[in-house]
Amino acid sequence: MQADLEGNLDLDHWSFRPENEWTADTNLEKVPVESVLALAGESYPVQGSLTVGIHSQVDGKLQEVLFTEGQHVKKGDVLALIDPRLFQAALDNAKAKKAQDEAMFISAGKDLARSKTLVQSNITSQQIVDQQQGKVDQLKASIAADDAMIQTAQTNLEYTIITAPSDGRIGVRLVDPGNIVHANDQQALATLVLTRPSAVMFTLPARTLDDIRAAMARSPVEVTAFDQDNRRALATGTLLLVDNIMDQTTATIRLKAMFPNEDDKLWPGEFVNARVLLETRSDAVVVPSAAIQRGPDGLFVWMINADGLAKPRPIEVGPAYAKLTIVNSGLAGGERIVTDGQYKLQRNAPVTVTSTATAGSGGSS
Repeated sequence: MQADLEGNLDLDHWSFRPENEWTADTNLEKVPVESVLALAGESYPVQGSLTVGIHSQVDGKLQEVLFTEGQHVKKGDVLALIDPRLFQAALDNAKAKKAQDEAMFISAGKDLARSKTLVQSNITSQQIVDQQQGKVDQLKASIAADDAMIQTAQTNLEYTIITAPSDGRIGVRLVDPGNIVHANDQQALATLVLTRPSAVMFTLPARTLDDIRAAMARSPVEVTAFDQDNRRALATGTLLLVDNIMDQTTATIRLKAMFPNEDDKLWPGEFVNARVLLETRSDAVVVPSAAIQRGPDGLFVWMINADGLAKPRPIEVGPAYAKLTIVNSGLAGGERIVTDGQYKLQRNAPVTVTSTATAGSGGSS
């Protein structure tokens, strides 16, 4: 019989996924056990991997909006147009200014060549040559400035075409066509959010840091996002990073997980619970928690030997969950143990078996 005993977990608890259900008359098996750090009762908002406010980079009239609210767009798609006429005029003026300076530069270069010829015949002075050389250099600098003005004007003209900086989903349009927009406007035209992948930032107690880092060193760490009720798994992702500093005020550490979110089950701003899977133990020995007793020498369980006599067996235990406890040492699996009425037992006392519950063994039930 199959059973799934996984449920909502408190921090530092484990969840069990046994292959056989614990029953009164079934020999128990070694079962795979997941070590899980979970956050119970706390929710964290989903974040898009990229969130961009779409703003105009120049002042002008919003001429046209080309996106539909809620639309998926690709990087480079045209979203809106600003009236380009003033910026086209500024570009044409800069190009004309460069042509004018280039013509003057050519003329000044010819005057400089003639002056150099005349000074060799002592017809003109060296001062005239130097003045002509200065004029040529000045015009050369002016042409370089003209190139910069052309580049600036060209860039401003390109800014009149507002494009998507990334793939993503466009939100609500916040400015209608016909309005005057400015480069320093606080309000965006719309917001673009990249939800594939999505991220969740959450915190765990600082004492869990070593376990988390050890798990990350072994392999990618799985993180599952649950709904606010901790009942429905929404998405499975991977732990991306552990923050580089602890919050000393709350004794917590921030973590960030990324989720592919191809089905869009995670929505930006939605609150979810994050569960971090640290480890899966194969064939762990587990016993009912009620079977574990505490004595002067530590924890033990009462075993029933082949003669039906009770024997105490010292054990070392691991985490417990759902009335089951992992036994790290002391039991190999398959032993018969006492789960009820232990307070009446003494060493070598005969035991009457009313139902069978054994420590997890490796055989088939």
